[in-house]
Amino acid sequence: MRYRLTEGRLQFGGISSRIHRDRLKAEGLGTKEQAVKFVNQDFEFLRQQCVESGRLFEDPCFPAEPHSLGFKELAPHSSKTRGVKWMRPTELVQDPQFILEGATRTDICQGALGDCWLLAAIASLTLNENVLHRVVPHGQSFKDNYAGIFHFQFWQFGEWVDVVIDDRLPVKDGELMFVHSAEGTEFWSALMEKAYAKINGSYEALSGGSTTEGFEDFTGGVSEMYELRNAPRDLYRIIAKALERGSLLGCSIDITSAFDMEAVTFKKLVKGHAYSVTGLNQVNYRGRMEKLIRIRNPWGQVEWTGAWSDKYGLDSQGHGHQFFSQCFLCALYSSSEWNSIEPSEREKMCCRREDGEFWMSFSDFLRQFSRLEICNLTADTLSKNTTSFWNTVKFDGTWRRGSTAGGCRNHPNTFWINPQFKITLLEEDDDPEDNDVACSFLVALMQKDRRRYRKQGQDMHTIGFAIYEFKGCQGLHLKKDFFLKHSSCARSETFINLREVSARLHLPPGEYLV
Repeated sequence: MRYRLTEGRLQFGGISSRIHRDRLKAEGLGTKEQAVKFVNQDFEFLRQQCVESGRLFEDPCFPAEPHSLGFKELAPHSSKTRGVKWMRPTELVQDPQFILEGATRTDICQGALGDCWLLAAIASLTLNENVLHRVVPHGQSFKDNYAGIFHFQFWQFGEWVDVVIDDRLPVKDGELMFVHSAEGTEFWSALMEKAYAKINGSYEALSGGSTTEGFEDFTGGVSEMYELRNAPRDLYRIIAKALERGSLLGCSIDITSAFDMEAVTFKKLVKGHAYSVTGLNQVNYRGRMEKLIRIRNPWGQVEWTGAWSDKYGLDSQGHGHQFFSQCFLCALYSSSEWNSIEPSEREKMCCRREDGEFWMSFSDFLRQFSRLEICNLTADTLSKNTTSFWNTVKFDGTWRRGSTAGGCRNHPNTFWINPQFKITLLEEDDDPEDNDVACSFLVALMQKDRRRYRKQGQDMHTIGFAIYEFKGCQGLHLKKDFFLKHSSCARSETFINLREVSARLHLPPGEYLV
């Protein structure tokens, strides 16, 4: 079970407006089949209008003007925005393409914006075509029905939102300022970045963030993060369950300075770089079971060359199994571990293509990598043939100074006025490998729209949550005395100024208060 709590400023145009909105949600508004139209712009209607009138779309809600770029470093009249022009792809190249021969990581090159977190998330999307086209709808091009208008869909705080943009992109000195493709003629990634900037208020609002934030806005999933130096003992089982449920997994190696960014280690791992976790397996190796993990470098090259890498030499019968990898120079590396497992298992597992995918032992993974991120997907995002997924319950609330914003437990006189949500854990885990009588669940607390408030000098609040065991009335708001006399049975690891804090928890079946 997953519980997602969303907090922020909630504004309604009266009770009737709220009732109308709730009715539309009950009828499916906000699902992937019926995304909410951002600022009430209807892509099909607007495109048809432009096609019939013979004009190209100009978006009045995110105009090609300086304030769409930013508010501080990219503010109007700043040195970084001086000389910026807004141009359409048809004005930049002779034959622009929306997606050329499939979306790949080479379509995503960073520009003059600190949004590498976003680009890493976009790059991960290219590894899953079904999820990619959830965000980048089919039927868009610079040829058929071209009218200078495109649209993308993002998950925003419990609902899918369809965002319409025109294709005027910021250009400086003849080059795209921000995301661009390596080929220079493919524009889906630049247009997707613009749509994401629109929904967040400006391009500059995208500076700084976590890859998990992008994961969630592209999938509607809930993320959790593990520091591998303090990995839980059952992490291998957690990863296996996540892969079974179709979750997106990424891993990375911390950097100690800016000079470490994308530095290549002796065994060809890249620091400060987002990898994807794509599989697990256990093999009988020299009389014991060896846990292996499969990882992919989205570059499509530069692979791990240590134990269990997919470049190996002769097997025990002298048969050649040689695979080459491009790490700037073609080289042959030998990984003798493959010679000690069954040939059928070896053939099934080994990567024969130069696609950046490789195996390594799970123990090496824990030593070499610093962080693992898991984005757990909902049934709404997963394909219909997926048999296992998380059930999700969402609560909405608000913090208001003086009435519902009580601070953390360090403020015992006001802590109780914070929003409270009742949850019931009904069944213990049905997992033969887990002997604990407990229910596994995720709690994620997310604050809304904080990037939009950056132009007013505001940023993320420091947030966290605590969970208490409590049996009682569903609608009862507990008072100060309860929290003075009872300790929490679980809580977020820390209170921190991130968009979301989450925790994977295990508690016995029962009734609890978050």
